[in-house]
Amino acid sequence: MRWNKFTINTTTQAEDIISAMLSELGVEGVLIEDNVPLTDEEIGDMFIDFPAELPPDDGTSKVSFFVKEGDPYEELLIKVREALEAEREFMDIGEGTIETDMTEDIDWINNWKKFFTAFSIGDIRIIPTWEMMKPEDRGKTIIRIDPGMSFGTGKHETTRLVIEQMQKYLKDGDRVLDLGFGSGILTLTAIKLGAGRVVGTDVDSACIQSARGNLAVNGLLYADTEFIIGNLIDDKELQEKLGTGEYDVVLANILADIIIPMAPHIYPTVKKGGTLITSGIIDFKENDVKEALEAAGFEIIEINHLGEWVNINARKN
Repeated sequence: MRWNKFTINTTTQAEDIISAMLSELGVEGVLIEDNVPLTDEEIGDMFIDFPAELPPDDGTSKVSFFVKEGDPYEELLIKVREALEAEREFMDIGEGTIETDMTEDIDWINNWKKFFTAFSIGDIRIIPTWEMMKPEDRGKTIIRIDPGMSFGTGKHETTRLVIEQMQKYLKDGDRVLDLGFGSGILTLTAIKLGAGRVVGTDVDSACIQSARGNLAVNGLLYADTEFIIGNLIDDKELQEKLGTGEYDVVLANILADIIIPMAPHIYPTVKKGGTLITSGIIDFKENDVKEALEAAGFEIIEINHLGEWVNINARKN
């Protein structure tokens, strides 16, 4: 099989944002090429004894995505270009140009698995489905995960921030709403932490198969969960289905540009005294999200940072 390869010429500062933007547009995986040296932790995760020597980091990056030969891509490219120009207003995205190439059959969907290994967030141990448990994993809360075609291994800073906050705010029996459930990693975590019922929404129907598969792997297929496809911002049927004041904890690990218009629609779903945990917020958009949440009626109770990413927790009083 052959693939159309589209490469965005950008900056290392923007590569995470562009990768997240592509995911929101339905792109199933990206390839990032830059000259940023690996950290000691990353080298350990990849089991690399002698990392390759790189030329000096010049701040540039290439973010590539793939479309199967014969599949339409014109509309997607239009949306990508529009999104790039929108991001240019807030950060340096470099050239922002898109190069087109053709590549031969590669297992690019599965090749990344060699770099995703078990890791811990507090007492939670996240283990990919293709790894065996080890003696040191005993006594921890185990979550098995295979992201498949969906975003969410738990290893990215944005997801880690949410899981850390869930361990603080989620109580036994809580009703949880997971906005943008993706692979189901946060839904799984909520159940493992004692949630009584979890409802997830996403705009991508492929996420249901991924999330259900991960529930099954963890022996939670029959847990009290429901996954709904729809966009809370403009889907009246979804808004009505989620109801008013139904959820003790609402999770929104999505981009700032989505959280901002979604905020007034999230507010009605939260119980009085309930908690909203948001992430996926790049640092320079922190104030924009904070102001949008406050304008919707939330009280900001805590803000946390990890790298360039921000978590904002809010309460409905």
